[in-house]
Amino acid sequence: MTKLDVTTPDGNFEAYVAMPAILPAPVVVVIQEIFGVNAVMRGIADDYAKQGYIAVCPDLFWRIKPGIDITDKSEAEWKQAFGYYQAFNVDKGVEDIAATMTAARGIEGANGKVGVVGFCLGGLLTFLSATRTDGDAFAAYYGGGMNNYMNEADNIKKPLIVHLAGNDEYIPAEAQDVIKEALGDHSLTELHIYPGRDHAFARKGGAHYDEADANTANERTAEFFDANLV
Repeated sequence: MTKLDVTTPDGNFEAYVAMPAILPAPVVVVIQEIFGVNAVMRGIADDYAKQGYIAVCPDLFWRIKPGIDITDKSEAEWKQAFGYYQAFNVDKGVEDIAATMTAARGIEGANGKVGVVGFCLGGLLTFLSATRTDGDAFAAYYGGGMNNYMNEADNIKKPLIVHLAGNDEYIPAEAQDVIKEALGDHSLTELHIYPGRDHAFARKGGAHYDEADANTANERTAEFFDANLV
């Protein structure tokens, strides 16, 4: 494990980095949920490193407070997390992801290709990264609020895979319909719905974690990145 310093016009921030055993390798940028770069996110980055990627998880809440690292295990932490979410500037977040991608391409051993994977808030940011950045492949898990940005779908230039929970408390059926309408027949987009699942079904240890569907989604993402980044 190491850290990457990312430079922006507004200041610098850090990203957690997990390195693979063999270089050169593609980069996967792992985008956080609303709990910061916590043990769950670091664990996901570590897993991508084991799969052969340079995994980089940027501290996207740095503009609010650097180093936020909380869990989903207490009511107080949930309240804290939603406060950060409400204070978060989505557009600046996407700019910070673009800056992270630039910095990550400069890591010794990076082969130039960059993928992005994100969960919850990170899922929305991954979709917006697919419409606004120069990454090579994008994997969005249950991105809350994605339906509000479907007017940007025409800007997708590289492959995107989207995982949605069929019974998502934060992405209701009408919001999912908007996403399906925009992305269902999009030539660069692969859309998967997991019936009966709730938001964050792929978060290990979370209240809605479903091992079978989490494994299915993660296997699909692994195949997708293997096809588009390796």
